Amino acid sequence: MARPRKARSCRRFEGDAIWKPRSIPMTELAIVDLALDEVEAMRLCDLEGHDQATAGEAMGVSRGTVQRLLKSGRARILSALLSNAALRIGREGDHVALRADRG
Repeated sequence: MARPRKARSCRRFEGDAIWKPRSIPMTELAIVDLALDEVEAMRLCDLEGHDQATAGEAMGVSRGTVQRLLKSGRARILSALLSNAALRIGREGDHVALRADRG
C-alpha cells in the first residue's frame, strides 16, 4: 500500500483558469491540467528565484518533491503550447492546502 500524500502548502491562484490558443473554439481543443502545486513550485523557483530546498520548506514538502513538481509542470506547459491545447490552471486536489497569505 502506498504512503498517503503529504499536504502541499500553496498560495491561491487568482489568475485566469484557462489559457487557450486564439481563434480555436474550446470544444475543438484538448485540455492539459496544470495542478496548483506545480504552479506554486514554478512560482517559487522560477519567478521568485528560490532554490528547490527553500521552496520545499515553504510548501511543506521535500526538495525532491519540488523537483518532480517542476519537471511535471514545465512538461505540461510545453505540451500545451506545442500541441495547441488549452491549459487549465489551478486544479486543486486532496493533497493541496491553500494558504491565506499572498506570498
